[in-house]
Amino acid sequence: MSSRVTLALAVLSLLGAILAGYLGVVISREPPAPAPAVVDTAQAPAAPVEALPPAPAATTTSAEEALRKNVVVLARDLPAYVPIQPEDLVIERLKVAPQGSFSTFEEVLGRNSWRPLAAGSWLNAASFEAGGGLARMIRPGERALAVAVDEVASAAGHLSPGDYVDVLLYLPQDTDNPLRSSQVVVPALRVLGVGALLGPALDGSPVQASGADIRVQQEQQRGNVRSVVLAVPAPLQDRLMLASQTGVLRLAVRSADERHLQQYWAADPGSQDVALRLDSTARSLTRFSQLTLAPAPRRDDAAAPRAVKAMEVIRGNQVTQPNP
Repeated sequence: MSSRVTLALAVLSLLGAILAGYLGVVISREPPAPAPAVVDTAQAPAAPVEALPPAPAATTTSAEEALRKNVVVLARDLPAYVPIQPEDLVIERLKVAPQGSFSTFEEVLGRNSWRPLAAGSWLNAASFEAGGGLARMIRPGERALAVAVDEVASAAGHLSPGDYVDVLLYLPQDTDNPLRSSQVVVPALRVLGVGALLGPALDGSPVQASGADIRVQQEQQRGNVRSVVLAVPAPLQDRLMLASQTGVLRLAVRSADERHLQQYWAADPGSQDVALRLDSTARSLTRFSQLTLAPAPRRDDAAAPRAVKAMEVIRGNQVTQPNP
């Protein structure tokens, strides 16, 4: 009897284990996805239109690229009088095209410049006009005049193209100049070049076709320059030339904040404006006597005739003055 009970209990335990395992498998399974509901399009309300997502970066980039313009730029240095070839050019896409620039190779192929052009320069009509660097740096009515200087006269070698200077003249004492004096010969002259270093043209374009290494070398040699090129109004070139051969010149640098200097000599060179400006500089004449506080000789005393002493005839102890 006991063996049958034991066998029955074993069978029941086996069935309970099988049932527990089955229930565990059923519970661990994911519930099936609900079937999509069928919506009647005739009665369903219209869904609100959602805002479009922002455009991707690629779309923005393509829009900016479409707004850029073609600009013809030199890919390498171009010597003077050499026709332009396709390998000398490259197209740059710029947001703002320089005024007067070319947009296609066909506009410049076969043309040659009167002066060397540096790589990276954009081309325009002025690139093919005649005239050297100095001729394109001065305004109508101006002349480019070179003045010999040394380290002292050139502000210790710190002059740069684009500076404005007053030209001072020192006159030593000699037979033609009885008193030493100093004065401003010509004020507010624009410095065009210091030695071999030139500034830009009036339109801002470079006038020298040189690489960065050559430019650095020219900057380093500024302290040893022997000449400075000045933009001089045409009516005053003779005055400056005479001053350079008469006495000692000094260049006094003016402040960069004096913005009116750009228009100082902009008036008609033949007008009275030049004469008025020079009249104001003539009043700055300083004589050596003003520094030493010594009285200057009066011109009326120097010009007055000296009294002539009468001739005396001495005979022994008698002195007589014969009548003329």
